[in-house]
Amino acid sequence: MSTRTRIGHGLAKGLGIKLNYRNETGTTPVTRGESTFSVETAESYVEAEPTAAEWLADITPSRRDCLNYVKSLFPFVHWLPFYNTQWLIGDLVAGKFVRRITIGAVVVPQGMAYAKLAELPVEFGLYSSFMGVLIYWFFATSKDITIGPVAVMSTITGNVVLHVQATRPDIPGHVVASALAIIAGAIVLFLGLARLGWLVDFISLASISAFMTGSAINIGCGQVPTMMGITGFSTRAPTYRVVINTLKNLPNTKLDAAMGLTALAMLYIIRSGFNYLARKQPQRKKLWFFCNTLRTVFVLLLYTLISFLATRHIPKTLKTPKTPFKILGHVPRGFQDAGVPVINKEIISLFASELPSSVIVLLIEHISIAKSFGRVGNYIINPSQEMIAIGVSNLLAPFLGGYPSTGSFSRTAIKAKAGVRTPLAGLITAVVVLIAIYGLTAVFYYIPSASLSAVIIHAVGDLITPPNTVYQFWKISPLEVLVFFTGVLVTVFSSIDYGIYATVCFSLAIFLFRAFKAQGRFLGRVAVHSVVGDHIIDGADAKFNSDGAPTNDPDKSKRNIYLPIDHMDGSNPTLQVEHPYPGIFIYRFSEGFNYPNAGHYLDYMVREVMRTCKRTNPVSFPRLGDRPWNDPGTSRKTVVDVVDDRPTLKAVILDFSSVNNIDITSVQNLIDVRNQLDRYTDPERVQWHLACINNRWTKRALVSAGFGYPTPDDDGTGFSRWKPIFSVSEIGGADSAAAAADDELRRRQSRAPQKHDIENVQPEVDSLEGSSQHSLDKQLHASGAYAKTGQDVRVTVVHGLNRPFFHIDLTSALQSAIASAELHDSHRPVHPMPKETSSIDKRSD
Repeated sequence: MSTRTRIGHGLAKGLGIKLNYRNETGTTPVTRGESTFSVETAESYVEAEPTAAEWLADITPSRRDCLNYVKSLFPFVHWLPFYNTQWLIGDLVAGKFVRRITIGAVVVPQGMAYAKLAELPVEFGLYSSFMGVLIYWFFATSKDITIGPVAVMSTITGNVVLHVQATRPDIPGHVVASALAIIAGAIVLFLGLARLGWLVDFISLASISAFMTGSAINIGCGQVPTMMGITGFSTRAPTYRVVINTLKNLPNTKLDAAMGLTALAMLYIIRSGFNYLARKQPQRKKLWFFCNTLRTVFVLLLYTLISFLATRHIPKTLKTPKTPFKILGHVPRGFQDAGVPVINKEIISLFASELPSSVIVLLIEHISIAKSFGRVGNYIINPSQEMIAIGVSNLLAPFLGGYPSTGSFSRTAIKAKAGVRTPLAGLITAVVVLIAIYGLTAVFYYIPSASLSAVIIHAVGDLITPPNTVYQFWKISPLEVLVFFTGVLVTVFSSIDYGIYATVCFSLAIFLFRAFKAQGRFLGRVAVHSVVGDHIIDGADAKFNSDGAPTNDPDKSKRNIYLPIDHMDGSNPTLQVEHPYPGIFIYRFSEGFNYPNAGHYLDYMVREVMRTCKRTNPVSFPRLGDRPWNDPGTSRKTVVDVVDDRPTLKAVILDFSSVNNIDITSVQNLIDVRNQLDRYTDPERVQWHLACINNRWTKRALVSAGFGYPTPDDDGTGFSRWKPIFSVSEIGGADSAAAAADDELRRRQSRAPQKHDIENVQPEVDSLEGSSQHSLDKQLHASGAYAKTGQDVRVTVVHGLNRPFFHIDLTSALQSAIASAELHDSHRPVHPMPKETSSIDKRSD
């Protein structure tokens, strides 16, 4: 014993801690079992419990882990050294340069349009677009994503700007937007550095769809007044009020409607035309796609030309030129607002309440788009690394005047269709935006505001979830359709922020309800056959090897499966599924086994067990007053049926296939139920068999609670009569892994050119024979189970001999439970019966 162990044992003794408060089969001699196995030989296996030291070693990063973490922060170091000519051609030339120009041409008008949603001058949209595509490739795990201003995030930024300026009108809007970008970006960056990308998985697809749809409706309705030239009310009010006010003010429509409605109609007509051409000419589908993506640029250029012709005589020197319709006006050239952002406690406190919704929007838009295009492009993104990319982009963009930005669906779709090879292609988009910032600002002066609103309405229309998709949601999960409509309605009648919170909370509530109310199932055994057409493959059709032994292929013979007795899995209800043996129950946990659902699981199990089984000792309550208050029996006036054909409870088999971890509460509930059922079966003890346990810590917890081995008698001197059945596997012989590897080597060598005898190059197989055979091997050989193989078979147990009630599957668990039950019944003493119950059928016991 080491010094550390001695010190630990001494402290435990001084503190009164019982280190060996449970007696396992491996530590206490089994004196009444029908068969025992030696644990001293080499082929035996005694399962060791995991230790806290192992757990600490697993979670403590090594030096190599730290180095890999640092490398993972910059994914480009993994692929940039392998950058080749073919990737360069795919990213820059060979006909794809025009497509990169297309992406840039879409980024520029959308960036300016979305800046209006953020209540900022249009140049700030260009600043944000430039920084997003310039920085992202350093940290990207997606080759398709384009970071920049998006409609929803811009709308939330605009709400924040208006909220702050309502209190402090002296603070410029771009100062508020830049501060919001830095704080939100810092939060997202921290989540990414901590590798908490899995948090995004708490937001369901129904929540994302509701958020997108509600936001699109909110943004689209808010842009209609600008497109129609209607003023006099706030377009930031709840959507239903904006719609009502727009309808009330339709008579006040101005000439802007001509520039807006016709632009919107033209956008949809062009898109429909190119979609039609793509269907009619599939060989030119990609060509028509890129022509289609240029519709926004074409429409804006056309209406800018119209605006120029209509307003060219009006001097540009006027601060507010009197034009027949509203235009953008002067756009500064270059990065006029570059500088260190202004951030202080006062500004942060003014928009702190809006930070949660801002962070959520940054994450769900970007991660959902990245995952979608990753699946289409057959690559995997790292959500945590994408968080770092978003965070760094939003931290640095404000130094050039940028405001919060994230992944854009429309621009990402164009980039993916362009056939990009690496994230480096985003630099071309940055060049196009840079040219626009320095060389095209004079053209931007004449862009009609109504046409820009039409572009926004057209863009957000694609975010609305189509009815067919909602119907598919209904077919998959009707309850989540309520989540979808709740999010949409809350957004329409309140705001985008509250819509996000409503859907996330509703989805979380559904998840918790399902976790708390997880329903366990009692299983029954059913024998099934494989069928080809109307012909059963079994019996005479079973194949045999050269020695005359059956191959035992489970697909060619009868086999046992386990189905829920209540047929709630959708199995044929006419199939008779019953408990596999009188008094033995198989119970499956459906969705984990933890403190929220442990009570619900076990309460249902106990009710069903007590309803199905009778007490083991009918005279447990010889007097009426001995019965507990919660089990008073029947009324004295009621005629009691003395014949009770129900069996007594013998064993419970728990299926842990869906359980990964358990906790103190769930284990304590299991102990309480064990004690409760032991009182019900007194003076006998219920055997607990556990199958399909997947976690060593789960086994450790169960063993500490007294599961996994027979329950001691009341006096603690030994165990009740039981019959251990262990699952074994070959470590030598025809069906072993070594034999399979040897056969594969033979096949390869037989196909290779033969230079000399194959037998001379066969690898030697270490012999496992020793001076003494394992007693399990002796029994198996003596039983003749391997007599026909002609092999020197060596076998070993799969689970530890010290855990005889842990089983690899339900079949072995049921075999062990039935064998022990039959053994117990053959030695069971007859309990005295009261006269009025002497007619009970003793066979039911």
